[in-house]
Amino acid sequence: MERTVKPRPAVLRALGNQDPPGELLIDGEIFKRDEVFKHDSWAATALYRGNEFDAVCKMNRSQSIYGFPMKWLGRFLANREAFAYSTLAGIEGIASGCDKIARNGRTLPNVVAHQFVPGHPLGNNEEVNEDFFPGLLRILKAVHKKGFAYVDLHKRENILVGDDAKPYLIDFQISYYSAPDRIFRMPFSRTLLRLLQNSDLYHLTKHVKRHRPEQVKELGLTKFATQPWWIRAHRKVAVPFRQTRRRLLTLIGVRGKSGRSATEVFAEHAFRCENEQGENTQKAA
Repeated sequence: MERTVKPRPAVLRALGNQDPPGELLIDGEIFKRDEVFKHDSWAATALYRGNEFDAVCKMNRSQSIYGFPMKWLGRFLANREAFAYSTLAGIEGIASGCDKIARNGRTLPNVVAHQFVPGHPLGNNEEVNEDFFPGLLRILKAVHKKGFAYVDLHKRENILVGDDAKPYLIDFQISYYSAPDRIFRMPFSRTLLRLLQNSDLYHLTKHVKRHRPEQVKELGLTKFATQPWWIRAHRKVAVPFRQTRRRLLTLIGVRGKSGRSATEVFAEHAFRCENEQGENTQKAA
């Protein structure tokens, strides 16, 4: 950690001063909390252990922002991600979604869950086998065929390397959907879908170039190796916004000097895994 930092205040935590509950009822079975993966402004994500399977539960925002209610946002995000898991059910490499999450006899409308996939987030310099990215490309094409764009593929932490060495995609919170057979749809929705799907392929190509560069041509991804104009345009806004946000979080003492999320008191699971892998590598050396 670069400097002394303090925990996030309640307003910057999805559940405020609360932590994910110690026990949940998922699809009629009791699950107990094992580990909190992350807790940021948007959601708190935790691993729950059950008798038949383990589950990852995402508790979307319920904490108000200076009196402005935000439970509606949590419900909206949970519903759209649950819809994604339901629509994409059966695709190899996509975790099975859970239907009903409750606590103390009350359904939690801001919570979505999927079955836990044993594995770890794709590491920064991790070596993967030759079947990994062909498998990930197949998953992505299957997702696209269902009318979705994943949208968040630039984040390595959303790509899991399973204990079986196979790829898995998680976190459909900001995915985009345009029904292939819908008669009435928003204007330009299909055009936007194609742009976002091509963005998915561009970000996939970046990962392939980093981890298995010899496979870019083999997988037919050469045409996606150049950053498209819409991503360049998006970065004109997104990069300054991200930099400003990092500076503010550093200013209030929540993050270290770099402003990166890995410097927080409670860094998300992917960064903790990467730090552990680095420490293990040093010990082995």
